[in-house]
Amino acid sequence: IQADGTDGNCVTFVLHDEDHTLGNSLRYMVMKNPDVEFCGYCITHPSESKINFRIQTRGAIPAVEPFRKGLNDLMGVCQHVLNTFERSMKEYRAQR
Repeated sequence: IQADGTDGNCVTFVLHDEDHTLGNSLRYMVMKNPDVEFCGYCITHPSESKINFRIQTRGAIPAVEPFRKGLNDLMGVCQHVLNTFERSMKEYRAQR
């Protein structure tokens, strides 16, 4: 990850080897934070697997904090989905 920005409240993070799967999910998680004024991403080019992910906060906190929180929250959601799937598969196999 590279970060570019003149101040800490508005930063563009460059995520390598990623696509819309992470970009849109992470954008959704970051935008749930009330301190975030703007969050968006773009794919630089269809042949490149790179995302420019921009966050602008309202000024109270640096942009890296909602970025980290969004990643952690997204990991928690993914872990919940995985646990639910594995539990359901275990119940299904027990019924057969």
